[in-house]
Amino acid sequence: MAIKDLPTEEYILKGHAGCPGCPVTIALRIALKALGRKTILVIPASCSAVIQSLHPKTSFNVPTLNIAFEASAAAASGIASALKMLGKEDIIPVVWAGDGGSYDIGLQALSGALERGTNFIYVCYNNQMYSNTGIQRSGATPYGAWTTTTWSGKKEMEKNLAEIVMAHHIPYIATATIAYPEDLYKKMKKAREMKGPRYIEILCPCPPGWRFDMSKTVEMSRLAVQTGAWILYEIINGKIEFTADSKRLLEGKERKPLEEWLKMQGRFRHLKEEDIQKIKESIDKKWEFFKQMNLRQKL
Repeated sequence: MAIKDLPTEEYILKGHAGCPGCPVTIALRIALKALGRKTILVIPASCSAVIQSLHPKTSFNVPTLNIAFEASAAAASGIASALKMLGKEDIIPVVWAGDGGSYDIGLQALSGALERGTNFIYVCYNNQMYSNTGIQRSGATPYGAWTTTTWSGKKEMEKNLAEIVMAHHIPYIATATIAYPEDLYKKMKKAREMKGPRYIEILCPCPPGWRFDMSKTVEMSRLAVQTGAWILYEIINGKIEFTADSKRLLEGKERKPLEEWLKMQGRFRHLKEEDIQKIKESIDKKWEFFKQMNLRQKL
């Protein structure tokens, strides 16, 4: 489908408080076009809790529950149970949480909700740090990245939450980013039409946190995919399919040099050659993991 074919109805209204160039509002705008009006957002402490605008007004045109940092998946479980009791299972609770509230503080509640088979969609918009509270490192922060708590560069590799979610054997898992809006829309639409727990992770490059010009957000998102640093795929009942440019890379298209992506970000300005090589090796291992996964399902 083309962008011009996306639904015209808007659920993100004028007057939100997102930063210029913020990918989170772009992602939510596309996501809600796929999800439609019968959606209840559950938002923990995060950038999105601020983006909504100040009380008593809001720029989110769907019911929204703001909840404590660690409790979003638990709150969504309660909403899903209430909707079932009311016979309103066409309404879907959707957690919209950052990586801090997913990879770290909210991980226990998320795992519990997945294990219980909660009928909900959990979206982690991943900007690879605690952006709203001052750009501190999170479990999603990549190796070598500057944050206000890793001012000489993070010394540890990031987690991969989508792979942790895989271990729960849920019906649907996907990754996305705003540079491929049709891909994001299709995945959200597919998740909307399924039942049970569904997980979607969206890479959201943050201009102030990653230290790049606010006009480069979409370019930054696209380069992450084209260099192989972010892989686009979906897993339906255990079967993986690669999408957009990631599919072309899997089929043999050459990746763009990782340096093109890294040099655009001030958070990586201090990296030495051995640091860049370590990041490349980590990305190669990630690709090998998914290639092997793809091969095993074909046997």
